[in-house]
Amino acid sequence: MLEDKYRTVLDNIRNAARRSGRSPDSIRLIAVTKTVGIEEIQKAAGLGITDFGENRVQEAAEKVKQMPELRWHFIGHLQSNKVKDVLPHYCLIHSIDRYSLVKALQKCAERYNRVVEVLVQVNTSGEESKFGLAPEKLSGFLKDICVYDRLIIKGLMTMGPYVKDPEEIRPFFRLLRRLRDENASEEIELPELSMGMTNDYQVAIEEGATMIRVGSALFT
Repeated sequence: MLEDKYRTVLDNIRNAARRSGRSPDSIRLIAVTKTVGIEEIQKAAGLGITDFGENRVQEAAEKVKQMPELRWHFIGHLQSNKVKDVLPHYCLIHSIDRYSLVKALQKCAERYNRVVEVLVQVNTSGEESKFGLAPEKLSGFLKDICVYDRLIIKGLMTMGPYVKDPEEIRPFFRLLRRLRDENASEEIELPELSMGMTNDYQVAIEEGATMIRVGSALFT
């Protein structure tokens, strides 16, 4: 049952937070619903989940349209030509990783007369199959995009490699936290670290995650 799974996830969040000397309230659960139907999402919202993540614009369109009261996060790779479909409906975009996307977001935000909150995606594992900036390019990228006044940079995001033992992913989460600490400033505070999914979110919390993206632990 969804209720039992949600309770288990919350218990795991609390335990991981305690192990790292943090408050569970400092961690935001984002329920990933890319293969989940509207009825199940409504049940999840009824349990108290407020934040939901989608990674494909077209597949999510009907869900977002029917449930605009929820906080929708775009967590997938975003094509520049899809920005107009995402910006009006999502509270946070987790996957900023190139200048062309930044420019497209700035232009679209000007058109809608709004600002957009974003996270910069970093490829901490170095896998060619993953999107995101190389760690050594992060500092320059952050400095360059500060001039785009319609973007509010809230923090960093990464995806760990899929392995059986989540302990193997710990160094990649630790690297993201270090990059945040090294690059945070008065101009760019970077309060958020979006890292950790079903297989590894407890390790991510121990390493400083403020947002975890959990799907199958809730919905399968």
